[in-house]
Amino acid sequence: MSNIHFFDANSGSGNLGDLEKTLVINNLLSIPLEKRDNEWVAEFIDNIAEANLAVAEPEIIMSNEGFPYFNLRSVEPGENFQAYVIKNKLPVLLQNGFGVALNTRKENPDWMFSYGDLLNYAVRDEFYTDDHHFARNNQDFVIGSEEEILVGQPSEEILPGYARQQIREFLQYSGVKNPMVMLIARNYNDEENVTQDLVFNITPRNFSNEKEYQAAMNTVSWFLPKHYSLVGMDAETMGSGFQPL
Repeated sequence: MSNIHFFDANSGSGNLGDLEKTLVINNLLSIPLEKRDNEWVAEFIDNIAEANLAVAEPEIIMSNEGFPYFNLRSVEPGENFQAYVIKNKLPVLLQNGFGVALNTRKENPDWMFSYGDLLNYAVRDEFYTDDHHFARNNQDFVIGSEEEILVGQPSEEILPGYARQQIREFLQYSGVKNPMVMLIARNYNDEENVTQDLVFNITPRNFSNEKEYQAAMNTVSWFLPKHYSLVGMDAETMGSGFQPL
């Protein structure tokens, strides 16, 4: 532990991360990519949010898909550096619309957290969620005339204001003048089979072609936790169910 020298520019404000978790992460990252199994992934996910990392150059990078990531790196033995702790920086990252990339100087980055992954950590204290009521099918669907559904608005725990803002600004930039959202529940009388979907008022008609529509849906998905079910639907289909984002 004495071989790693931390410099916390905000010393006294509690911004320094967990030193034990930092060592765990450094040890994990020394394991070759091809030898990283599910156990490696679980241990990495359990420790990375509170470990000490450093800001890499350039600070902001764009992925091949065009998404912005704050660029971080692991620390070297004997290095003096300003500590950057993901958990402590979540508000700044989420307000600015960033994901987090780790060690992009390598041929294959060690990890890429989407904005939605960070959002999930902020609201559920975990990057990825397995136990949930969101539908497993992410394809658009038609609601049958006889089907009973519950319609409401996503709570702050599902879609916080800062995430709404990011998605709203993206959709407006993409040409959707009045972005709207709702949450629907299907099979709501059956506790075992109830599912929910996050629905936005976007369809291929909002875009020049199907490809642009799918690209927009993929971008909205990047802003949401991976377990969310995302659906596009014409506002006229649901009457008063939609509300402005």
